Amino acid sequence: MDLSLSTRESAGTYIVDIGGEIDVSSSSKLRERLVGLVNEGALRLVVNLEGVEFIDSTGLGVLVGILKRIRARDGSLAIVCSNDALLRVFTITGLEKVFAIYPSLEAATKHSTA
Repeated sequence: MDLSLSTRESAGTYIVDIGGEIDVSSSSKLRERLVGLVNEGALRLVVNLEGVEFIDSTGLGVLVGILKRIRARDGSLAIVCSNDALLRVFTITGLEKVFAIYPSLEAATKHSTA
């Protein structure tokens, strides 16, 4: 399945809604979008994975890279994910301790403005 990306801004928080699969063939598209946002000055990002069906190590690497980039600028990154299969990937890799993961967009948005 192709990767779909849409971005919106609300009160200084940039929300990136993602759909499809994040894998080796689509992760460069995601990286370009997220790096572009950070380079344009977005310091509060919410990455919404609710429409994502699959993520591989390449996709996780993109998220880790963006987290490092945004933290270097004193920004914040929140992830929205309630899909058990995706949450298991974050748990198995230990990344659930690295990322701020929220079960809803509302919870993640509250975090990013706090």
